[in-house]
Amino acid sequence: MQLFGFLGLVITLAIGMYIYSLQVKAIDPTSSSSAMATDAPLIAGVKNDLIAIGSAERGHLASQGRYASLDELISGNYITVSHGRPPYVYDVEVSAGNFRVTATRTTKGSPSQLWLTDEMQVHSSE
Repeated sequence: MQLFGFLGLVITLAIGMYIYSLQVKAIDPTSSSSAMATDAPLIAGVKNDLIAIGSAERGHLASQGRYASLDELISGNYITVSHGRPPYVYDVEVSAGNFRVTATRTTKGSPSQLWLTDEMQVHSSE
């Protein structure tokens, strides 16, 4: 009778260890899903920066009659955003009737690029 009790205990412990190992794998910081979860605030910040730069472009157009480069927006105090949010760097391309703000990732990861046009829609390279 004691043998069945001991075997039951061993089986229960084995099942418990298996479930525990599955849970440890789910929160492994080197897994790609947790890496994407830690990038979520970064991506949200980059999107907010792109929208802020786009809004500054619209403000500059309203006051000066043309779109401006990123340096002009920063030096004219239209925005407080810098040239990037590591690992992303920002670039602004302007023409007579439109603009495009691009955030390019300088390291491996996804998305490699996010951009916003004068339509004020954020797009990504995913």
